[in-house]
Amino acid sequence: MAPMPAAREALTLSPSETQNPVVKLAALHVEARETARLANLLGRSAYLVLALPVLTLTALAVGGLSDGLVRPLVWTAFMAIATAAIVIAYRHAIGRPFERDALKSFSQDLSAILLFAGFAWGAGTFLAMPTHMPAGAMALFVAVAAASVGLLLREQEMLFRFLAPATVLASLACVLLPSTGGALDLALVLMVSAAILGLSMLAERIRDRASEMPELAGLPTA
Repeated sequence: MAPMPAAREALTLSPSETQNPVVKLAALHVEARETARLANLLGRSAYLVLALPVLTLTALAVGGLSDGLVRPLVWTAFMAIATAAIVIAYRHAIGRPFERDALKSFSQDLSAILLFAGFAWGAGTFLAMPTHMPAGAMALFVAVAAASVGLLLREQEMLFRFLAPATVLASLACVLLPSTGGALDLALVLMVSAAILGLSMLAERIRDRASEMPELAGLPTA
């Protein structure tokens, strides 16, 4: 018997395999499961559209505007651009929520948008954080946003796209800004980022193992 395709590998079958009903059924099952995963990602992105402005306004409210308005407004504009980009991509895909081509295109767009959003959020350590901050503020700034992205989207790759640039910029801020805790804040930022990424990897492994179990009535899991 030919081996069944893995959950996320390309569904390319040889002519002999296309004649095998077991392989064809497995391929259809993998395609349905991948479509369900992408459709869930599309649906969850709507929550991220709400979360990003809330996180931005919360950070501004907590940090205050004692250092002026220009830099916080620039940062707010960056975050607004990221949010608007998700809305545009969502509107393009929501009309065809179960077409794989539209869903895959949305996933690629969201991946690029989250990379920009991560840079935008990380820029907030330079543009929105107050001059004098308690130890751990940088780590908390990165952790809350990254954890929100991870919990809402439940996709390790999407989380990494956001977390990596945010961590890099926050780490630079710890070193370059005189008002930060320096090495202590840098260590906290790196530790928190590694912990969030590790938890995301563990959660994805658990979901993958669960998806390998027999499914009721052959329905794809989310």
